[in-house]
Amino acid sequence: MSEGNEQLADTTETLDCPGEAFSLSGRRAAGEDPAKREQIIEGAKRVFMSVGFDAASMNDITREAGVSKGTIYVYFQNKEDLFSAMIEKERAIFLAAVRTVLAAHEDAATGLYKFGVSFVSHMTDEKVITAMRTVLGVRDRMPDLCKRFFKGPENLRSVLQEFLAHQVDIGSLTIDDLDLAAGQFLDLSSGGFFKLRLFGTMETAPPPEEIDRVIGGAVRVFMAAYATRHAATA
Repeated sequence: MSEGNEQLADTTETLDCPGEAFSLSGRRAAGEDPAKREQIIEGAKRVFMSVGFDAASMNDITREAGVSKGTIYVYFQNKEDLFSAMIEKERAIFLAAVRTVLAAHEDAATGLYKFGVSFVSHMTDEKVITAMRTVLGVRDRMPDLCKRFFKGPENLRSVLQEFLAHQVDIGSLTIDDLDLAAGQFLDLSSGGFFKLRLFGTMETAPPPEEIDRVIGGAVRVFMAAYATRHAATA
């Protein structure tokens, strides 16, 4: 190899670093800048939430994100890929938030109450309802996205199961079927709010006092069924 070619090879060679790729010049390799990826996703989110998935175009997203179309295609294959990334990001943020809520409370009833309020407040928010409708609208074309969004591998139910398993371990709850119990609490907490909001029967999110009433009742019913005797009488 000539000296000139060796210099060219040195310039284009990348270094493998945990989670990121950099060239020897110190610049990130194409498609590896997390800030740029975030910028594109946030721009896409504003477009998708405004006009929906079908009406959104890559040109709209390009303008809203403030990047070139070529840059978008370095990070995402197509509109479907970008939409999936947006949904996964929002889902991960919410799961992290409810996990933090549960981790902050060792008492079973308090943790369940705080979780329920967070769950219902989030799921009935107008932006979340709009996103849900959008996801359901593309379920025939993107069935895997809908499955990931609602079922896993980590979802709201699995996060709640972890909390319930811990409560069983410390003797606060007695539960034979954690999956069933988690589903029961989610159903008790939703109070019909989610379906009413999703289908437009309830035009605005329920007021805090109504959420408090429903979640308080859900916790009482759940604890009556699963609290160990010493926890129930404490």
